[in-house]
Amino acid sequence: MLYVIAEHRVRVSFLDDYQDEKMLSSFVSFQTDDDGSDVLLDITVDDSLRPVKKSERYLIRDVDTGNGMTKVFRVEKEIDGQRQKAGYQFIIKDIDGNEVALLIADENFHLCHCALRGNYGMRAYGLNSVIMLCYAFATAPLYTCLIHASLVRNDGKGYAFTAKSGTGKSTQVSNWLRFIPGSDLMNDDNPVVRIIDGKAFIYGSPWSGKTPCYRNIKAPLGGIALIKRAESNSIERLRPIDAFITLLPACSTMKWDERIYRCNGDTVTKMIETTPVYNLHCLPDRDSAVVASTGMKAGGGEMV
Repeated sequence: MLYVIAEHRVRVSFLDDYQDEKMLSSFVSFQTDDDGSDVLLDITVDDSLRPVKKSERYLIRDVDTGNGMTKVFRVEKEIDGQRQKAGYQFIIKDIDGNEVALLIADENFHLCHCALRGNYGMRAYGLNSVIMLCYAFATAPLYTCLIHASLVRNDGKGYAFTAKSGTGKSTQVSNWLRFIPGSDLMNDDNPVVRIIDGKAFIYGSPWSGKTPCYRNIKAPLGGIALIKRAESNSIERLRPIDAFITLLPACSTMKWDERIYRCNGDTVTKMIETTPVYNLHCLPDRDSAVVASTGMKAGGGEMV
């Protein structure tokens, strides 16, 4: 199966009979015909896959994704008498601690193999997690990043809201949909940002958290706001250094991989060169959406 996500081509191949595209229901609008052209990311699903030998891997860390723990291993192999980096191994667990996927990826995340575990629902969750992880890291050198945000479109531009889970991203977007005419939901958890010809664009993706919004759409990025709960509504534009500090942690990245982390930093730098970033102090009410839309659509504001 071939998918185009933010204009990057991803192929997923199944080697086991029980597995098919039904496991990827959120990917339907991103599916396209496979004409044999080159793809950026090629993932093979094969439950016969076994972990890399212990002598060829070492644990980097355990990562809490918010939906479960993931063990990350660096793979190193003996090549021409020298031990060289040869990719990564991941063991992905769900929120209940069940292992749902084994993933082995090459150094650039272009060729990846995974095995799925558990019942059908666990396997589907594991496969979605594998593709999102591989996609985030394969696209990083191409001025692309997955950002943890809720995304609304208004007057042709995309406006993203980021914050810690439970702070009010979805509420803010919901208020735009209710009270700001011309608004529609693009994604509610993990949209994709790309820098193309020096301009920032934001896309819907197959990953949208608890809200089923899987739209294959694109818009110029009009602004990004970090939501902070407050007793009154106000918006302030951030200085570039503060905007960078705000946005980089919201991107899916690997701090332990210098190359990928640097690429994500370069993408964030390009984003803030062309896109205003704000602090939005707000209540969960209609007025907060009015304040946010007025300030972000104006595209300016005093920097703090």
